[in-house]
Amino acid sequence: MKRLLPALVFVVAVLGWNYFNAGNDGSASSTDGHRAVAADGDWRSGQQVRGGGEIIAVLSDDNDGSRHQRFIVRLSSGRTLLIAHNIDLAPRVPSIRVGDTVSFNGEYEWNDKGGVIHWTHRDPQNRHQAGWIEHKGKRYQ
Repeated sequence: MKRLLPALVFVVAVLGWNYFNAGNDGSASSTDGHRAVAADGDWRSGQQVRGGGEIIAVLSDDNDGSRHQRFIVRLSSGRTLLIAHNIDLAPRVPSIRVGDTVSFNGEYEWNDKGGVIHWTHRDPQNRHQAGWIEHKGKRYQ
């Protein structure tokens, strides 16, 4: 039994380290240093996050500079987020409507209205973690 104790302590330590270094949704940190966190987590600007919610408004495209498809999502916590999906680098999410649900993975930026999710696409230079939008079972990135 005394020989098994050090091995057991080691296994528990490794499992504990993995648990406490995982994102709030239980996913491990990615290899590029970004941490994905649950949709209702404690977010910081510049953090890679993923989640989902109901579309409560579909806005006009932002055509200044890179073109972005824009819509507002309400999370289960009540938090609202502007999704700014770059349609110069990724396909447009077709026929989205108020009441639809979407999932997202992108970079969060704080604002006084809840925040913005951007980088919902692949980085053509592979310097940023790829993001995406999922709608009706299809992923757009």
